[in-house]
Amino acid sequence: MNGKQLIEIAEQAMMRAYAPYSGFFVGAALLGKSGKVYTGCNVENAAHTPTCCAERTAFFKAVSEGEREFEAIAVCGGDHGDIKGIFPPCGVCRQVMAEFCPPEFPVYMGTGKGEFEAVQLKDLLPYAFTADAHMNG
Repeated sequence: MNGKQLIEIAEQAMMRAYAPYSGFFVGAALLGKSGKVYTGCNVENAAHTPTCCAERTAFFKAVSEGEREFEAIAVCGGDHGDIKGIFPPCGVCRQVMAEFCPPEFPVYMGTGKGEFEAVQLKDLLPYAFTADAHMNG
């Protein structure tokens, strides 16, 4: 599966977002090594801190189903689903990715109309807190 296909799936997931407070819809499509795609959307809460991002929803869904190795993730977001430019994962989502993915893990960020920008996790989180850092720090 390529980046364009993952972006299309992320765009579909974005439309399932529950975002009554911000109006900002986010979708993610996470490709497992098994070939299965796990989707996620942001789910907001009136208390704000219980809100869960689309990327973490996809990762937690995958992990809860036994998947532990991943190929790539696509993410997109926009005001009520209107994508206008990239929407990079937040810091918490980047750290969750670092828990399960190598620094070279591809992150595709939708820019709208099926287009995307591709980066690696290490570009988004150059000083990730990893198990190695935890054990040696």
